[in-house]
Amino acid sequence: MRVVLLAGGVGGAKMADGLAATVGPDLTVIVNTGDDLELHGLSIWPDHDTVAYTLAGLDDEVRGWGLRGESWTVMDRLEALGEVEWFRLGDRDLATHLWRTDRLRAGYRPTEVALELASVMGVTSRILPMADEPVRTEVRTGDGWLEFQEYFVHRHQEPTVHEVRFRGADDARATPEVLAAIAAAEAIVIAPSNPIVSIDPILAVPGLRAALQEARQRGVPIAAVSGIIGGKALKGPADRMLASLGEVASAVGVAARYTGLITHFVMDRIDAAMAPSVESLGIETLVTDTIMTDDAARARLAGEVLRFAAAVSAPE
Repeated sequence: MRVVLLAGGVGGAKMADGLAATVGPDLTVIVNTGDDLELHGLSIWPDHDTVAYTLAGLDDEVRGWGLRGESWTVMDRLEALGEVEWFRLGDRDLATHLWRTDRLRAGYRPTEVALELASVMGVTSRILPMADEPVRTEVRTGDGWLEFQEYFVHRHQEPTVHEVRFRGADDARATPEVLAAIAAAEAIVIAPSNPIVSIDPILAVPGLRAALQEARQRGVPIAAVSGIIGGKALKGPADRMLASLGEVASAVGVAARYTGLITHFVMDRIDAAMAPSVESLGIETLVTDTIMTDDAARARLAGEVLRFAAAVSAPE
């Protein structure tokens, strides 16, 4: 089964890992690039690299980001020189950013660089940036507009978010590779990522939502997995963001955001009582254990999602 996953963050990386264990090279991950930034003259792709390192089996599962077995010589030296480093990069991780930045400066498209990096690391699934043009997520707080990493890392997600925007999205375009992957997909999955700052930036890229709608009209199932369990996000500020933006921080609230796009929804057993509310939106609903505690749990959930999505034909 040819599968496309829309993903960002740790939840997206875990879902990608489970799907890769199930369909291998038939998986294409369209990854959020709204979190990307430039630091020390280098192109840093946090969500992309979290997915790539996870699929390569190199991720640091304790920190949830970066490479396993890191050293911090460069960051320690920068701090000794008086630089306050709130966005810390391990030495091996820095090598990735140096390698990538050199290729981008040589004129390669971000999509080409991403595909080459996956190949070098032995990843058989394809990882595609949502666009080659830069898109940057910004959040409005009581202190005004902040770049995403300033809010997420430097300020520890503490400011209340009143508004979110994706700078540059209007000038971006879904790449030929992204459009081809969606056109060839037999199932599409939206990961249990933050729906506001991981999935919405992907859907904001012109041409991408339309491609998903066309896939749905062809009968391709589109299944979303809730990242909100028992009213809380397992990791990150999704629940607080939904609440501060006037939305419902629950599995039903997540499903409602995707109404008209998805055909299937997967929610945790903790929220089983909400299943009728989701089904009332016209969405087929599966209740199961969605917490991906280890590799086996990731593969089990991925298999359940695909079997569920394939079992019911998507409406025209």
